[in-house]
Amino acid sequence: MIKKVVLSFPVDATDRSLTYDLVKLYDIKINILKAEIQAGKSGNLLVELEAGEDMLNQGIAYLKENGVSVSPVSSKVSFDESLCIDCGNCVSACFSHALTIGAPDWKLHFNPEKCIACKLCLKACPLKLFRIEFAE
Repeated sequence: MIKKVVLSFPVDATDRSLTYDLVKLYDIKINILKAEIQAGKSGNLLVELEAGEDMLNQGIAYLKENGVSVSPVSSKVSFDESLCIDCGNCVSACFSHALTIGAPDWKLHFNPEKCIACKLCLKACPLKLFRIEFAE
């Protein structure tokens, strides 16, 4: 089972190895998609957690017991395809390859399964056609 979640670390939890504990104690694979965290300050991690359902639930409970807020995330990227000029700026910013452009049609294509909700496409689009919505 794979869950995409935002982990919000309070100040006193940023210097502890809680994600390492998830791997060692609960055999959870962690894919860090986006990180905004510094020691001594609160921070957030957008991660994919992969494990069996029981271990995943135990690992999430462990994080919560240690003061980490765990918010399930689903992300939805949308853009106004009718106004898109297929310039490719967003494609060059998308390191997860959720956005692609190429032969034979040279049109922008979006694969939501690859999207990590990094928001780089929002900044890259000269026409500001992208929107990312998060739902818990």
